[in-house]
Amino acid sequence: MLALGKLLELTLAGREPAEKTQLTVDGVRMRWLGEGALEVRPPDALDNGLDLLLSAGIHGNETAPIELLDRLLHDIARGDLKPRARILFLFGNPDAIRRGERYIEQDVNRLFNGRHDQTSGPEALRACELERLAATFFSVPDRTRLHYDLHTAIRGSKIEQFALYPYKEGRQHSRRELARLSAAGMEAVLLQSKVSITFTAYTYEQLGAEAFTLELGKARPFGENGAVNVDRLETRLKQIIDGTEPEPPEALDGLKLFSVAREIIKHSEHFRLNLPADVENFSELEPGYLLAEDIADTRWIVEEQGARIIFPNPKVKNGLRAGILIVPANPEQLG
Repeated sequence: MLALGKLLELTLAGREPAEKTQLTVDGVRMRWLGEGALEVRPPDALDNGLDLLLSAGIHGNETAPIELLDRLLHDIARGDLKPRARILFLFGNPDAIRRGERYIEQDVNRLFNGRHDQTSGPEALRACELERLAATFFSVPDRTRLHYDLHTAIRGSKIEQFALYPYKEGRQHSRRELARLSAAGMEAVLLQSKVSITFTAYTYEQLGAEAFTLELGKARPFGENGAVNVDRLETRLKQIIDGTEPEPPEALDGLKLFSVAREIIKHSEHFRLNLPADVENFSELEPGYLLAEDIADTRWIVEEQGARIIFPNPKVKNGLRAGILIVPANPEQLG
């Protein structure tokens, strides 16, 4: 197997490869772009016009997605998977991956869309670098752009595998892309309704990609991901890569759609989230429930019918969201 197919090994060791460019026996070009970054380019005659960005390890302790990308790269390097798309593989936060921690100083996935310019430190620099790599990769005109940013969650979930679909004013969410997600094993999709500071928000809003944050299960250390079943996603990614993907069905049968009702923002160290520490994502909340409290008599009371909570985390830094209140969405609003 080509050495560049061992991107994860290089990243974990903090090493640069001796050769920055290698060719497979099928003429697939693999090019090392920097730490945790590898471009894969098929022969021109086989290129189907898709630019696919696959990222994982934005949070260093979310290892199942990292292992998934590692398997895909191994298959390409051995010639078992023959790409027809250009692919950029990114391991988002190498320092955190090596330490097995979510992040070192700052959450990288809250530093995009200009947010990294407002702070400093290695993770701000890394977010800037990830934006540069993505912008360069998606700079070729007249090509289809797709980005999947793969994650696992810090807590359990009543809906284990789900996606977040970013928002841009004037741009509709795609029914076809939602059907593709359903075929890849996603059980639910959160349709976001405001601009954000995540990696996929940047590639969706600024670079014109169809972009999705995928949550695949619960975060576990390397080698302990047997309970995270990514078989359907892995099969679909291989089909996207080698150009054998079946056309997604028209119907979205079984796919649950949600929209954001409100974000719960932590303003101070007096913030209190009135939920058990082990509450699961997508837990239902009754109208009238006092969800959270903060300074100046700030209170979040559940008013919405069918409300659920995702990503509750009272330990975030002041000014960041400590949870998202979501409600069922109307599929008739899709493009």
